[in-house]
Amino acid sequence: MDTVQHVFKGTFIHSTHACAMEVLENYILGTNSAGKILFFEKTQEQLRLAQKWGFDESKIDVLGKNEFFMPGMVDTHIHAPQYSFVGTGMERPLLEWLKHTTFPIEDTYANLETASNVYNSVVKRTLRNGTTTACYFATIHTDASIVLASIADQYGQRAFIGKVCMDSNKAYPQYKESNEESIKETKRFVEVMKKEKYDRVKPIVTPRFAVTCSEKLLNELGTLAEEHQLHIQSHISESPAEIEEVLNLFPGYKNYTDVYDRNKLLTDKTVMAHGCYLSNEELLIFREKGAAISHCPNSNISLCSGHLDVQNILKHKVKLGLGTDVAGGYSTSLLDAIRKAIETSKIIFMEKQKKQKENNTIDTFQKGKMDTNWINSNGKNSIMEMEANHVLSIKEAFRLATLGGSEALSIDHITGNFEVDKEFDALLINPEAIDSPFEVLSDIPKEEMIQRFLYLGDDRNIKAVYVAGRRVVPFLTNA
Repeated sequence: MDTVQHVFKGTFIHSTHACAMEVLENYILGTNSAGKILFFEKTQEQLRLAQKWGFDESKIDVLGKNEFFMPGMVDTHIHAPQYSFVGTGMERPLLEWLKHTTFPIEDTYANLETASNVYNSVVKRTLRNGTTTACYFATIHTDASIVLASIADQYGQRAFIGKVCMDSNKAYPQYKESNEESIKETKRFVEVMKKEKYDRVKPIVTPRFAVTCSEKLLNELGTLAEEHQLHIQSHISESPAEIEEVLNLFPGYKNYTDVYDRNKLLTDKTVMAHGCYLSNEELLIFREKGAAISHCPNSNISLCSGHLDVQNILKHKVKLGLGTDVAGGYSTSLLDAIRKAIETSKIIFMEKQKKQKENNTIDTFQKGKMDTNWINSNGKNSIMEMEANHVLSIKEAFRLATLGGSEALSIDHITGNFEVDKEFDALLINPEAIDSPFEVLSDIPKEEMIQRFLYLGDDRNIKAVYVAGRRVVPFLTNA
């Protein structure tokens, strides 16, 4: 029988396939030496569990009155090298931003000292912010990408590392590879990663996006991923200018999705960032292939790229997670992604209301009063139903940042919530931390406390971070 390593008692929140957010007060959870969850039950079962598993009840870690555990957050799209200029150079649209800011700086990562310094910083920062799993783009430089993988493993972060592939770059011609070099170096990267046998750091095939890749490169990367059963990541339909460029470069394809699909890059291990302008036809292909979308609302707004209609993605049953998209997004925290995902959905809701009003299909207000004819039409319409159908709730956004992200990366059998046999990736939240960005002024229900943290909290409220049962934050003194 497994030996119990840690036992925690208190409040836990997580998502399941049936419920966007469960708040479970007075629960007890135990993990083994491998970091897997052995039991997760109500505290009234404590004596029975202690007898069954043989743990000392006096050594249970009991959470404070307002503390709670939540699953670690999953960043499904982040560019590690761009951390060095996060929060700057955002006055340009996507393609201009890549040309003038991103490509020149990424080109410097041939220098391994530069890479090591930045990668140490971004891994530590994201862990402090509660990102237990990160899906990283690196650069075209294989050795620097290997450094990123080593650092993620050192600090205990669960990570997918992508050595970027691009054999075309009209915007910044010196930052690219030949087709042959890109494939050769990707194979070397995968071989090194497999040789290292990291427990929780894996390679991910990474064509930057169709604008910077030839058809041959896309096809060979698809074949490589298929042969080695590797994960895949890229960008899709981020901005209108990008889509236009892709259609010009690939005239024989029906749409942007078709470019990736016909080159074997859409699989149940694929995550594509953005997807703001995907048609319903394209979403059906995503659903059929089991491919996922990473919603990056901060970046979409910051670079004036567009808005993703999350409700339409969910309606089509396409896997969906959240991404910070540093440095297109200026925050390394998925709490920011949760908030901006909600705000984006509200903007879309208001835009739809405005369009309906302009088309005279509905008129919410008449002479300062509610239009009851519209509200009661078909006996079911109401303002609340409109909001329920079009506005992302805090609970749904929480799910996207945790279980949704693990589903998007096809690791939901490993992590994402507190189900037994999954690995314990978790954040211990203290709403009453020293210098907390919000105050707890009176006794309030746990659910309200959780909402306040999700809307107002930051890394100061994250008391500890666990990955596979190992406490990785606070860092060891030499980290």
